[in-house]
Amino acid sequence: MTLDAGGTNLLFSAIAGGREIVAPIHYPSAPDDLDRMLATLVEGFEEVRRQLPAAPAAISFAFPGPADYAHGVIGDLPNFPSFRGGVALGPFLARHFGIPVFIDNDGNLFAYGEALAGALPEINALLANAGSDRRYRNLLGFTFGTGFGAGAVLDGRLLTGDNGCGCDVYPFRNRLLPGMICEESVSARAVGRVYRELTGTDAPLTPKQVFDIAEGSAPGDRAAAMESFRRFGCVAGDVIAQALTIIDGVVVLGGGLTGAARYFLPPMLEEMRTRFTTCAGDSMPRLQMEVCDLSDSSERAAFLAADTRRVAIPGSDATAPYCPARRTALVLTNLGTSRAVALGAWAYALHSLDNR
Repeated sequence: MTLDAGGTNLLFSAIAGGREIVAPIHYPSAPDDLDRMLATLVEGFEEVRRQLPAAPAAISFAFPGPADYAHGVIGDLPNFPSFRGGVALGPFLARHFGIPVFIDNDGNLFAYGEALAGALPEINALLANAGSDRRYRNLLGFTFGTGFGAGAVLDGRLLTGDNGCGCDVYPFRNRLLPGMICEESVSARAVGRVYRELTGTDAPLTPKQVFDIAEGSAPGDRAAAMESFRRFGCVAGDVIAQALTIIDGVVVLGGGLTGAARYFLPPMLEEMRTRFTTCAGDSMPRLQMEVCDLSDSSERAAFLAADTRRVAIPGSDATAPYCPARRTALVLTNLGTSRAVALGAWAYALHSLDNR
């Protein structure tokens, strides 16, 4: 049984054999009331269990951090104030349902699902169909929503880290706001805040409302709305570029704010493609690999193009293959964020059960 938990909504489901076998069940979250939140979690999983053809083997789900995921204890969350001080959520659910419970953050499980059944196999299939022998093994997944989440999968293994903090990008330095964390510019609250600052309005606006203004389908300052998403993309691109220098793999974007990708993706890519200089005055791209946006037909063609040639082996008549081009792909999720998280949770549970 799986769950994608957020400060607003709880989405319950169940996965068997890599396939969703229960239609997603929505419940409202109760981040300010611990007793109501726990009761809602129990009822949600009970409703799922009633629809299953057999007893479930485990519960596995995404829950915001910081947390001690290994022990199932949720820590001090800014958007779940009732959990402050530490709540043993995993052990609570394990005692109630009598089955193992596994918890991780949504960024990790999103990346895991995309690596196993989404962006990574899709990209490798495109390469195979194009006749390329190049294949990718690593993936970085980023979620844009209430906060800024991320996860990394290296050759099929989820990077969790020794402290459970692997690929936590939200506290990275903010490219535009020195001294602040990047999440202050890459989050739902950031989009509305920047619009208010630019226009001098006090009215709270959701990212969807700012998007509608940018689209011209709602009254407001279109330039300010577009600038709000530009700043979002600039800071996100800076963080993603830094992550790519360590985790060399494909990039997949998910989360509710990807609906506004047309406004934040160009500045994001521009930031990732900036150039740095050395003290000697030499210029070089900040990333060693070329980032190809696969939603753009010309960049997609460049990514799939043959890039291997043969060079002579000194002192012989033989040759060796040589691939001078370094490329990676950037895509929006095709699976859908919640489905990717659910598949990641399912795979994470199976892996954990096998290693017990």
